Amino acid sequence: MCTYQTETMSLRASGKTPEGWKSLNSATVYFDHPIHFPAGHALMIDVRNRDASPSTRVALELDVRSARELAESILRTLESVPPDLIEESMAEPRTSSRW
Repeated sequence: MCTYQTETMSLRASGKTPEGWKSLNSATVYFDHPIHFPAGHALMIDVRNRDASPSTRVALELDVRSARELAESILRTLESVPPDLIEESMAEPRTSSRW
């Protein structure tokens, strides 16, 4: 049974695609039937650039334990970062020649 529980958000990120590093600005998180992961259901995370080719898509299909551990690891890592570095990462991006 599908939950149809889907969340989409804007973000500022970059990801490695077959064409190299690309700017990414959107994430969709949902629980559904995976395409490649060998399970009946999985948590999917698709990160992409809405304004670019579909080839900018970076996709994850995770089992529930891995998804929870990843989320907890992200939160633990962020909690250990000094506040001034967090503020710096929230500032407007610098111009980059990579994109």
